[in-house]
Amino acid sequence: MSKSKRARNRRGFLIAAAVALLACALLSLMARPPICTCGHIELWHGALDSGNSQHIADWYSLSHIIHGFLFYAAARLLMRRQPLGPRLALAVAIESAWEILENSPIIIDRYRTATIALGYSGDTIINSMSDIGMMTLGFLFAARAPAAVTILAAIAMELVALYVIRDNLTLNVLMLAWPIEAVKQWQSAL
Repeated sequence: MSKSKRARNRRGFLIAAAVALLACALLSLMARPPICTCGHIELWHGALDSGNSQHIADWYSLSHIIHGFLFYAAARLLMRRQPLGPRLALAVAIESAWEILENSPIIIDRYRTATIALGYSGDTIINSMSDIGMMTLGFLFAARAPAAVTILAAIAMELVALYVIRDNLTLNVLMLAWPIEAVKQWQSAL
């Protein structure tokens, strides 16, 4: 890798970190709670209750890893000549924008009306930062693993989440964009 390409790569990683910090600051300005209002932090919250999106990781963390897979594929196509750092910076910017949008009143209300997340009140800052971190892990995994392994990992994560919580990235996007009552009823039966 040439000296200028190494510098661009390093700069891209620094920009990715700065964007994540900016997202953290914006979420704070949006008055998002830093941690769960229950007063403690869990590394893993596996129950389907009001603790979802309040702790470091939960079943929805799998979808953020898959975001990383998808963002890596898109950045590889759109930014062929760029090293990994600038590609990651773009992915972190997109994920950070989603975290900010996801915690806006319009999306919180959409989740409450269109999906099974009836009591959803948005993410805590620690959960949003973890979601950005999960996306980054997925992105870096996809950058190193063969495409077939990444695709199989995404399918496996979607199937595990579907089996355990009757929800996954695919259903989440479907239900936000075009809610289907039969799917909502099936999900609610868990």
